[in-house]
Amino acid sequence: MDYFWYVAAFLFGAIIGSFLNVVIYRLHTGKSVNGHSHCLSCGTGLRWYELVPMLSYLVLRGHCRTCAAWIPVRYLLVELLTAGLFVLVWHIFNDSLVLLVLHAVLVSVLVVILVYDLRHMIIPDVMVVALTSVALVYLAYGFFGGGMTGEEVVVHIISAAGAALFFAAFWLVSGGRWMGLGDAKLALPLGMFLGVSGAFSMVVFSFWIGAVVSVILLLLQNVYQAGTTRLPFSSTPLRMKSEIPFAPFLILGFLLTYLFHVDIFTILLF
Repeated sequence: MDYFWYVAAFLFGAIIGSFLNVVIYRLHTGKSVNGHSHCLSCGTGLRWYELVPMLSYLVLRGHCRTCAAWIPVRYLLVELLTAGLFVLVWHIFNDSLVLLVLHAVLVSVLVVILVYDLRHMIIPDVMVVALTSVALVYLAYGFFGGGMTGEEVVVHIISAAGAALFFAAFWLVSGGRWMGLGDAKLALPLGMFLGVSGAFSMVVFSFWIGAVVSVILLLLQNVYQAGTTRLPFSSTPLRMKSEIPFAPFLILGFLLTYLFHVDIFTILLF
């Protein structure tokens, strides 16, 4: 029976991921997320059997049924990523319906921010507001029903402010060349889920992950012809002097700290 719920979480996550693809594509375009899906090349409306998460993409081999235009693999990856995160959320929070729903919303918002920043090099304020709302609900639930004391809630808020101010200082000192202000905005709600140690670990891990990815990209530039390397979900090729969005690294650092309980001090003192 346990396997049934894990499968259900995966399938439901894939469905949500399909919806998130629509949100990512239509956000800030003036298009409604309720509009009928269509091929981006020929404009033909898609039938229901062309919209089955993951399965339709695989059956159609990543091409439009009408015009045979290539469908970017990011649509499949977003569905898989969301499905995997929903399984993880179910595994951790299945004993509390409130926390289960709360964290399902959390990872959904994070997926949108991650992919949107990779594609457009910007973190949508509306998503940060949504994330902040989720964080505040989390703290309120923790205080009124989750066993958190008022002092712990204050510590979480102060830790979040500290993380945000750290990134804001980077933005201010560099004039926006090292880091965008959006990263500071994103760090605030993420830090609300963490304490002092967690917020510090998130910041350190985000820089470590960023450094590793940057080195890998530099190596790839030596293997492939310049200008052909791309980040996953990115709409533009990378070059030696390309800016790399930091939000994905910050989100990965957060997930590593929050969901997997990896602590930087434990690693350093091991």
